[in-house]
Amino acid sequence: MYNNEVVIDKPQSKERCANIRDDLKMCLLQTDCCRKYKKTPRQCLLDRDPSIPDECYVLKNVFYECKRSLIDARRRFRGPRDY
Repeated sequence: MYNNEVVIDKPQSKERCANIRDDLKMCLLQTDCCRKYKKTPRQCLLDRDPSIPDECYVLKNVFYECKRSLIDARRRFRGPRDY
């Protein structure tokens, strides 16, 4: 028979680094900085809010490296990194 479970899939974007950006966005939106204080994720990162877990900062760094690999000529031939 059928399961009553609903599976929500993320929309697949053809843009590179989109999956990392989505993970970073969701990580930041779940913090108290965004929920309680109604700040944008960008403001929370710039303020270095203590409610942001280290996982979000790691994702921010991975996202930066992914975007950097798009313009780095040596990495363009190797392809983007996946985390």
